[in-house]
Amino acid sequence: MDWQPNTESLRTLSACLKDSLSGFNKTAQKQAEIMLAQAKNSPDINNYLAYIFSSASPAPGLSYSDGDWHLVRSAAAIMLKNNVKSTQKQIPEASLALIKLAVPLGIQDKNAQIRNYAGNIATEVIRRGGVWGWPELLPELLKLLGNESGQVSNEAQEGAMSAMAKICEDNAKALEREQRGERPLNFLLPKFIEATKSPLPKVREQALTAINVFTPRKSQAMVNNIDNLLQHLFYLSEDSAPGIRRQVCRAFVRLVETRPDKLLPHINGLVDYIITQQKSDDEELACEAAEFWLSVGEHDNLWQALEPYVQRIIPVLLECMVYSPEDIAMLGGASDDEDEEDRQEDLKPQFAKKNLTRNVNGGDPSADQGENGNAFEKLARMDGDLEDGEVDDDEGDENPDERWTLRKCSAAALDVFANDFGATVFNSILPYLQTNLKHTDWPHREAAVLALGAIAEGCMSVVTPHLPELVPYLISLLDDPEPVVRQITCWTLGRYSSWAASLRDPAQRDTYFLPLMDGILKKMLDKNKKVQEAGASAMANLEEKAGKELEPYCGPIIAQYVQCFAKYKDRNRWILYDCVQTLAEHIGPVLARPELSNQLMPALIGRWNAVADESREMFPLLECFSYVTMALGDAFSPFAEPIFGRCVNIIHQNLEASMTARTNPNFDTPDKDFLVTSLDLLSAIIQALGSEKATKLVNNSQPAFFELLSFCLEDPTDEVQQSAYALLGDCARYVFELLKPYLPSIFPILLKRLDLDNILDEEIDNGFSVVNNACWSAGEIAMQYQKAMAPFVPELLQRCVEIITNPRVPKGVNENAAIALGRLGLENHDLLAPHLQTFAEEFLNSMDEVDPSEEKATAFKGFSLTIAQNPQAIEHVLLRFFVAIARYEDLKLRTPVKSELHDVFQNVLNIYRQLIPQFDGFLAQLEPRDQQALKTNYSL
Repeated sequence: MDWQPNTESLRTLSACLKDSLSGFNKTAQKQAEIMLAQAKNSPDINNYLAYIFSSASPAPGLSYSDGDWHLVRSAAAIMLKNNVKSTQKQIPEASLALIKLAVPLGIQDKNAQIRNYAGNIATEVIRRGGVWGWPELLPELLKLLGNESGQVSNEAQEGAMSAMAKICEDNAKALEREQRGERPLNFLLPKFIEATKSPLPKVREQALTAINVFTPRKSQAMVNNIDNLLQHLFYLSEDSAPGIRRQVCRAFVRLVETRPDKLLPHINGLVDYIITQQKSDDEELACEAAEFWLSVGEHDNLWQALEPYVQRIIPVLLECMVYSPEDIAMLGGASDDEDEEDRQEDLKPQFAKKNLTRNVNGGDPSADQGENGNAFEKLARMDGDLEDGEVDDDEGDENPDERWTLRKCSAAALDVFANDFGATVFNSILPYLQTNLKHTDWPHREAAVLALGAIAEGCMSVVTPHLPELVPYLISLLDDPEPVVRQITCWTLGRYSSWAASLRDPAQRDTYFLPLMDGILKKMLDKNKKVQEAGASAMANLEEKAGKELEPYCGPIIAQYVQCFAKYKDRNRWILYDCVQTLAEHIGPVLARPELSNQLMPALIGRWNAVADESREMFPLLECFSYVTMALGDAFSPFAEPIFGRCVNIIHQNLEASMTARTNPNFDTPDKDFLVTSLDLLSAIIQALGSEKATKLVNNSQPAFFELLSFCLEDPTDEVQQSAYALLGDCARYVFELLKPYLPSIFPILLKRLDLDNILDEEIDNGFSVVNNACWSAGEIAMQYQKAMAPFVPELLQRCVEIITNPRVPKGVNENAAIALGRLGLENHDLLAPHLQTFAEEFLNSMDEVDPSEEKATAFKGFSLTIAQNPQAIEHVLLRFFVAIARYEDLKLRTPVKSELHDVFQNVLNIYRQLIPQFDGFLAQLEPRDQQALKTNYSL
């Protein structure tokens, strides 16, 4: 290539890259970051980055130690990858060609970290430009991997396979898809299987990593190669490297779902193998092995194959449920930490956190850590290569309570086995429980309580006779000197709370239920924060199980919650919100009693006033308020105005921040959970307060309420759209006159969302949730907009018919589309009638499963009015329609809607009585019970 770097520019850029990682000179670091940001605008910047990153030693004229040059190269690689990620379409072809020359050099580098970065750049180029945008790469990597000449270094083979694994992880669908008459995976997968025989352990492991991208996917390549793959897996199962055996176990776990038929003949050998691996000293390997029991136990057809082996598997699970000495050291022992503030890392969200580094393949960076301060930590922050929600396998140094461990996996497997095999499991663990529940060493005592809790759901019937003895003992363990035992006892009591709540004898309730509830409530104010957390979680569980049985005890429960609000630190407040909202959900209007709401609301309002708009605590607080609002109903009125206004403001701020982030890459995209929870609370307030008060709130909201709602309806996030369409439907029901002027602009947005072609395959579940709410809101709008709906009728009809005739659509979505279609006929039956034949049968099919409700009644009324306009159109399903009328329930509840529906049914029957010459003979085709129902309820 003709391009050559300018020595002075190279020197300046190298110095900036090094200074940007400085852990000691903050001024130089800041200045370097500013200069690098400016350098991004240079047309040659990516040429320089590619040149630096691919150069194993400094260019002539540059003087760096080996360690410093490695840092410069690393910083260049990360900046290059980020540029490709954000601006590949703007990178000139000449620069892209230079990058494509540099990457293979980096993949063959002696340094593992540089090879890793090269793989990251390679997969980013493929992800942005497609497999065929760089057709030479995969053959070149395979050539390095194959080492046919015998001249390829070990490092190059490892780098090639590592890059392949990354490309597979990030581009699985593209590799499976047919392009230009080829499916790349059909060629690649046999090569990966062959690579599992490499003499290099890292190549074998990365080959399995690549293969495991596809083991859970039913691709043609996997079908063609499954037998060959299994042979290699069985061979590799004895590999000396734990990382390789971990990938073997992962493959078996994933094949349970996709190819159980291939595993079933080998189940005896697999059980032996998995038991052996679960006993490994390598916890990651042992945990991967234990996942096999979970996967098989939850499989609809394969779980029964484990029955002969249960007596062998259960002792292994129980053994693995005891805290290891390493875990005990990390737990930190007993402590009364109730007054200590939570650390920032304790407040991470309750989903998989974004990790800072992609695994480095055995890297041995040659830079001196002492010399370079925190440079490597800064590199890791720069290269946040895992996507949000991915969990890095190397997370192993945090508290065992905060991560997925062998102990938790084994307990989960025991839970699944209990559901599968019931009494067999209980009989297997009974001797263990008898020996260990009162063990003098707390780790064994704790593991026994965990085991008892794990089997609660599956073995309840066989454990029940023992509960009068077990529950009082468990309640006594709530005062165990070891906090971890108190913690797990709370969880286990929560699991058995359904038994205590179901007791009807007053003496038994006083003996078991009240002490259990009282014990859990007291642990919510334990001196240890983790015990508090477990107590709060157990209380939420008890609320779910006991439901309205808690009504007589709401006063003391809420009094305890108020004390908890005063005492809890940040983390436990999140669970406390869950307790409050679960109670509100289950006792409903009881919460509106002054003696209860006057206790609870000051505590909630206190948090409302203390929490900043941008705090993540807003998520659980807003969600909690949604449930409390619905429970209080009109009693929420005194609190509504400031809360409603603040929600609107949070939505406005979030939308503005999103727009800024779209146009300015220096700004982060705001968390959409602020939108979701705020929209949900607005819905709850509007429902709780009713039309008159809600109209006032919406009318006074600034900025304009429905303009913000329109933006939310088009938000790229499905969860935001789902909540926005729910709010739209509530607005149609309660504040329609304010919504009406905006419908000409809002309804086309809704119609577009009903187009099933807009749902991507990988987002199908979330997409259908949005369509479901959009269908419901369309029906609510049709009820209110009446004949003004006419301009939208043709497209809404088309969309609803597409939904109710598509077998892939979930049942609930189908039903909401049918209801919307029926309601459209209330005032627009003349427009629907000519098309009646296209949807009558599907409408009736959809409505068969819908429970009696006002929505069903109005839908049937609109459908019947449509039939009255074109009665001949449903001749092919007329008997079905008559059966639907005969079996329609609760018409005797003489509400206005039901009375109207009865009259409409009567009118349609009269029409057919006039049209059909031998009407009584026609009715005789119905079952006797249906004939009788029609004659009893209608004038025939």
